[in-house]
Amino acid sequence: MMTEPTGTPETPERLPLFHDDPKLRRRRGCSSIAGVVIFAAAFGGIAGLIGGEIAGLVVAGVIAVPLVYIMLYNLRRRIWLEGETLIVRTWGVRRIDLTAAERIDLVISDVRGTRTVSLLVNAGKRRKVAKVDLAVYSGAGGRELGILQLRKLANALLNNTDANGLVFSELLVAQLKSEARGDAAAERPLYRLASAAPGGKYIQRFTMEAVSRFVATLD
Repeated sequence: MMTEPTGTPETPERLPLFHDDPKLRRRRGCSSIAGVVIFAAAFGGIAGLIGGEIAGLVVAGVIAVPLVYIMLYNLRRRIWLEGETLIVRTWGVRRIDLTAAERIDLVISDVRGTRTVSLLVNAGKRRKVAKVDLAVYSGAGGRELGILQLRKLANALLNNTDANGLVFSELLVAQLKSEARGDAAAERPLYRLASAAPGGKYIQRFTMEAVSRFVATLD
């Protein structure tokens, strides 16, 4: 398992960009397994009624295998920031240079009332895409990346000219200023963005232009 080095003068510190809660991870794993079993059993049962026991088992297996793969993929996913490089671990490890990314978008996902604000970083190459979760909100509160992580991300994005990283850097700086003022969660830029996203959509993508217009309205 990959560990978090402390960093040396030659190697920048590696900062985790994820919330590591073993209890929450176990609960997510258990609920995901239960969901896979129920989903596969439902389709397998229907197929079994139509084509018999063998057909039901085959359909259940076909449904379950990709769902289990996705579940394990998400459970294994970890992401770190090392200097200006994102390090993403799933089945393997890949490195993405934030300063060289060709496209950066802001993405807001909505799952049962919980909204996640993320940066989608695309380096323009196969398997060179990473999603960095900046904040997760539910109701009037939520969980945000730490101050150090946000500051380091803002510094790295500032040096990206191809994807106008300056805009996203300014957004993170505004978030840091809001936290420093002691603003409530509902008054912070990331929360305001999450709240402004129209409901009824699982995932929504905001381009650099849309984020730029929003940042221009901030103090």
